Amino acid sequence: MSILSRRLLLIAAAGASLALAGCSKGGAGSAASAEDMTLGDPNAKVKVVEYASVTCSHCAAFNETTFPAFKTKYIDTGKVHYTFKEFLTPPEQVAAAGFLVARCAGKDKYFTVIDALFRGQQEMFQSGDMRGGLLRVAQSAGMTEEQFNACVADEAALTALNSRVEKAIRQDGIQATPTFVINGKKVKEGDITMAELDAAIAEASR
Repeated sequence: MSILSRRLLLIAAAGASLALAGCSKGGAGSAASAEDMTLGDPNAKVKVVEYASVTCSHCAAFNETTFPAFKTKYIDTGKVHYTFKEFLTPPEQVAAAGFLVARCAGKDKYFTVIDALFRGQQEMFQSGDMRGGLLRVAQSAGMTEEQFNACVADEAALTALNSRVEKAIRQDGIQATPTFVINGKKVKEGDITMAELDAAIAEASR
């Protein structure tokens, strides 16, 4: 069992007191694979990929301030096919547990759970109650505490997550979160505005 796996088991068994770290640098792809979570029309001309972590404060800020307008303008209208690619930032075990919970909730609830994790991120880190915060999100998605414990202790799911993250680093060259890739071109690392997205999508639409 890996060190990360043991830490996830600790999250399942007891609370963890950890401090929030900045969005880490690791290390771009454009095509969505079967294990990726996506929104919008797969046949859309413009493909937007976001590499993000649920423990990244900049990712949470994008989710709150920019993503709703981006989704309304481009995803819901069929102009953009959006892919969310998971990445791990400190504390990695909390990020991993969050992603495992989102996947355990099911594809239909995945993005709802991700949104809840982003919105609850600050409170969770301020309180230091990582397990409690994760459990509350899991329960809001219909999971019992027993299901939550089993979910974050799933070794196979963690191995698959680690493989996706390693691929992002080694194959896609991802070094920070959030990173935005549009039609295979890395357009921004870090905070991105709606105006920047508008310009990049307009260029990709030509």
